[in-house]
Amino acid sequence: MNNCNSKIPAPKNEPVMSYIPDSIETKELKKTLSSLSSTETEVPLVINGKAIRTGKTENINQPHKHQHKLGFYHKAGPEEVRAAIQGALSVAKDWAAMPASSRAAIFLKAAELLATKYRPILNAATMLGQSKTCYQAEIDSACELIDFLRFNCYFQEQMYSMQPISGPGMWNHMEYRPLEGFVFAVTPFNFTAIAGNLTTSAALLGNVVVWKPASTAVYSGHFIMKILEEAGLPPGVIQFVPGSGAAVGDLCIKDKNLAGVHFTGSTGVFQDMWKNIGNQIHQYRSYPRIVGETGGKDFVFAHPSADVEALVANTIRGAFEYQGQKCSAASRAYIPKSLWKEVKERLISEVKTIKMGDVSDFSNFMSAVIDKKSFDNIRSYIDGVGKASDAEIIVGGQCRDEEGYFVEPTIIETKNPSYRTMCEEIFGPVLTVCVYDDHKYEETLKICDETSPYALTGCIWAQDRKAIDTALKVLHQSAGNFYINNKPTGAVVGQQPFGGARGSGTNDKAGSLLNLLRWVSVRTVSETFSPPKSYRYPFMA
Repeated sequence: MNNCNSKIPAPKNEPVMSYIPDSIETKELKKTLSSLSSTETEVPLVINGKAIRTGKTENINQPHKHQHKLGFYHKAGPEEVRAAIQGALSVAKDWAAMPASSRAAIFLKAAELLATKYRPILNAATMLGQSKTCYQAEIDSACELIDFLRFNCYFQEQMYSMQPISGPGMWNHMEYRPLEGFVFAVTPFNFTAIAGNLTTSAALLGNVVVWKPASTAVYSGHFIMKILEEAGLPPGVIQFVPGSGAAVGDLCIKDKNLAGVHFTGSTGVFQDMWKNIGNQIHQYRSYPRIVGETGGKDFVFAHPSADVEALVANTIRGAFEYQGQKCSAASRAYIPKSLWKEVKERLISEVKTIKMGDVSDFSNFMSAVIDKKSFDNIRSYIDGVGKASDAEIIVGGQCRDEEGYFVEPTIIETKNPSYRTMCEEIFGPVLTVCVYDDHKYEETLKICDETSPYALTGCIWAQDRKAIDTALKVLHQSAGNFYINNKPTGAVVGQQPFGGARGSGTNDKAGSLLNLLRWVSVRTVSETFSPPKSYRYPFMA
């Protein structure tokens, strides 16, 4: 019997490779890109550890080269979804009974595999399938996912050590049980790391998971499953079930054994899921845990004392990295009149230097948006500016979809803080700037707070400490992740736990112990060593 009190190695954030020209990592990644892009990959479902081919397939194409087929994936139907649920439930007891250290060892090994053998593979898959540049893929599909896997194991150990006090003659402790049933993980296209975390964080704690990846990110999800299988994950613990939301989601949500939903995606879809769960709450074995991170209308707010050079550089990064397809991307900015002339000139000048194209060209800063639907939606917002009397495009605005779904980095200027693109989530490379009077700083902060239904990320730029403190006070509920003199994107696991409230989600802070608490059901066990022998109390004498 192994009765040692093992300790999880203290994690450190995975170093980010820079991919400078002719470096070893650059050569290896380019070689992998060439190999994957020249091979058609068949992606099956994975149910109970077996590859399932339904024959109902969908092509996987590169967004930046949409005629280039990377492969195809099989789609789940009702039969496969039911098999995935039952298969997960059949292994739930054994998985929950596995020692926590053994479960952790699987995910620590997965992190090591990703940091070495699979790093160029998952990065290349993310680049090709989701149109990320090498650097955006590196910080996502490599570093952030490695961090999630390692830090969650460490947080699990910390959580298990949280124990109650014991009175004289007794011993109290808490058991952190997995939820009773299965967790339904619904993951987005824009972050491979989120797909990995939403599934593995729940599984680490002894839960079984049915995973529906975004249809536009099945390709990278396929390689995540390969990593987990090679790391020793038992069959059935995580069931990989690509398919339509109706085909997969409806059956999972209707199942009485639904124990939780781990979701990242659109606000509308999440609200519909919550509503459907509420409408049938009487049928579940327990109240499902609902954890979701949804939309954002993330802001950059500059005070007259802001450092203009840093403000411009970080606004461009925050708005246009990964084509603005981050839930944390800067999509509205408030700039004081006294700075606007200089800020505007610098923004226009810098944006005009941005290169956009195929991800295999490492000199590109941007690539294509994810698909035709997204392209058309973004273009509709840009086209709408031409019909507006209170807004104008100052740089960018061109959209081309002949080869790939390319949208130029676009900046709109408006004096109307309620203009449509200041309020609505676009999820593309579009930034709208509202210019305000310097003496209306606090008043404009209040407008920023009240403009959007979201509260995910935002940032304040100022050298004046009093102005920073005012922003922290007025924007207290405006962002779950708030940055001072930095862009509103780039949360690092263990450093900036991520999540927002209001219309942006349940703010359960991925990348921290707080998120893991949502995937356990605590049992308090109290043992008395010397119980009383009479029902009578001393006061009764």
